[in-house]
Amino acid sequence: MSVPHEALDFERPSIFRRILPRDWAYFALMLAVGVIAHWQYGHLMDRYDTGGLILAAASSAWLGWFWRPWQNYSIIVGALALFSIWIYGDDLTRGETNFWLNYIGSGQAGVMWMSVMLYLGTAAYMMSLFTRSDFPARAGAAFAWVGAGAGLMALLVRWREIYLTDPSWGYIPVSNLYEVFILLALMTTLMYLYYEQRTGQRNMGAFVMLVIAASVTFLLWYMWDRQAHEIEPLVPALNSWWMKIHVPTNFVGYGGFAIAAMLGVAYLFKHRFERTRPDAAITKRLPSKDALDSVMYKSIAIGFAFFTIATVLGAMWAAEAWGGYWTWDPKETWSLILWLTYASWLHMRFTKGWRGPVMAWWAIIGLFVTTFTFLGVNMFLSGLHSYGEL
Repeated sequence: MSVPHEALDFERPSIFRRILPRDWAYFALMLAVGVIAHWQYGHLMDRYDTGGLILAAASSAWLGWFWRPWQNYSIIVGALALFSIWIYGDDLTRGETNFWLNYIGSGQAGVMWMSVMLYLGTAAYMMSLFTRSDFPARAGAAFAWVGAGAGLMALLVRWREIYLTDPSWGYIPVSNLYEVFILLALMTTLMYLYYEQRTGQRNMGAFVMLVIAASVTFLLWYMWDRQAHEIEPLVPALNSWWMKIHVPTNFVGYGGFAIAAMLGVAYLFKHRFERTRPDAAITKRLPSKDALDSVMYKSIAIGFAFFTIATVLGAMWAAEAWGGYWTWDPKETWSLILWLTYASWLHMRFTKGWRGPVMAWWAIIGLFVTTFTFLGVNMFLSGLHSYGEL
């Protein structure tokens, strides 16, 4: 299915576009949420927490204007999370006795719903490659939205559960592999849904959702085999406000790299089928190479930007925690290798105009480098980041 080249540019909202009343209403809602949160909990916040609250409210308001589906998504997820938190009250044991918390609204229940929905979304998207109907892909997108919503709700509720377990702990739930894999799955899903909406290429999901399903599979294994969902005290090395911005920023980068790699796989399939089976139905169902190349580039660009910011933030955190910006710890070394991998990719794209199978293979190799940086270093090497071992 060919897409005109000019249609590949995303439908970027102009700063001069007409802003709808719903946009102003959403902005007012985010402002109200921020003000109420500070009114209720400001006495527990330091200046960094206050700055983070302002940044979160402003970012959500901006994202809602830039990408309107975020408005409904954030409102629904926020309402469900607040409902669960309200039911908990000050008694964590209600999670075992209350029907809503036990089966839907607790942190662990939310993760299970996220897993089921993302698996269903993967299956629906795969089915869409072999049917002429758009229904499976639409269903896949719906499952993906629900899965991402369940994942974010799970993290928000888990944050409250941590406080209820021990008020002195009170850390943001991005401190271990269990929590960051939830973050990775939902962030990658949201990034993909954004690209899908902007391009209209729904069948990209048949490839992208595979890597998301793989991350969910690891998450479930880690949860059941290691009981990783159990809430424990924060490792002292992570007891810093830097964690609140370094880790989420890092995983936007990882999500972008994962999407690019799977689109590289799709590109190679399309390239081969066009040469060997040009008239086959699946060849026509696969997204166009121009669309795949465009989104692959944009995913790497946004992932590289966020990964660069995360690396700088990590260096600043290291200077505060260990007395130096860079110690050539294995995690730092492999982060540099990963940064150079995608910096080179972008350099060849900008300066040489490279496209096609070579860049697709490069993006796929980049995912292996990303995976080793994220997991392999923790499994096989030791250093200052050893608190993340499996």
